[in-house]
Amino acid sequence: MHATTEESYDPTLALLTVEEAARRLSVGRTTCFELIRTGALESVPVGRLRRVPADAVGEYVTRLRTARQAA
Repeated sequence: MHATTEESYDPTLALLTVEEAARRLSVGRTTCFELIRTGALESVPVGRLRRVPADAVGEYVTRLRTARQAA
């Protein structure tokens, strides 16, 4: 049984898994990895793992909104 989105959302987390970041952005895991690969979404290595700083998700959305308004 999986936790609901509300139950799995923890605003106190400093680093998110790629899956958690993808869920917050409402995109798939593959799309999220592509955003990381291209540098559009910041990520950091933690040992052999890849994590997305929680504030990087909001920063990415802000850049999308700013780009749209400028267009």
